[in-house]
Amino acid sequence: MSTTAQTPTNPADLERQVNATREEVGRTLEAIKDRFSVRRKIKAASDAVGAAATRASKWTGPEITTLIRLDHTHVLAAFRRYRSHLSGARKRALVANVCLGLELHAQLEEEIFYAALFADGSAAGELDQSIAEHDQMRLLIQRLRQMSPQDANYDGVLCELIRKALHHIADEETTLLPLAEVRLKGQLRELGWKMTLRRFELLKPHMGEAATTTAMTFPLLTGLAVAGLCTAGWLLFRGPRERS
Repeated sequence: MSTTAQTPTNPADLERQVNATREEVGRTLEAIKDRFSVRRKIKAASDAVGAAATRASKWTGPEITTLIRLDHTHVLAAFRRYRSHLSGARKRALVANVCLGLELHAQLEEEIFYAALFADGSAAGELDQSIAEHDQMRLLIQRLRQMSPQDANYDGVLCELIRKALHHIADEETTLLPLAEVRLKGQLRELGWKMTLRRFELLKPHMGEAATTTAMTFPLLTGLAVAGLCTAGWLLFRGPRERS
């Protein structure tokens, strides 16, 4: 599938394209909230992460499907904040935050979530398609990282990444996640624990970037909360290793 973005050259047309894409993100985000009660899952995940930090057990903590839905919500919420008239610095921070989040999310899914479904013999065709979609998004992320926010095609490439992410998220939310909650029911918390540990391992070299771009993408209190959660998780991950 081609990843060539058709970018309007007229500023008014470009603004309309960005607005239309953002509205599509908003509809998808609201649909996810309505279908899966994301707010309840966010609270449950927050409580579970706190319990995991206290008890340090793979049997406590959020289920892997909850973590994946939280990732989806984070990316969609960041996408919805994008405006074509943002400053170059704000655009770069928001895009960097989204790109890092998507890359980590894709790697975690492939290493842990998809691997568990493959081992179970579930939905091999859908999993192959999802991996192909990850690769398409990686190509767009590479393009964005090589571009400047002032480039004429920047907003168009980002809009294409958003649309591919929307399609991918819709497929997972309606097919793979419900399937996993049936086929992997007894493994979901253990897989969630593995994903949490692996996430902080992958995130460690990018802690500064993640904290800075999150603070610039979201309101200050949200940024601080996410940064605090990242720090708590890193300490949780490092603690047992340093004591061993």
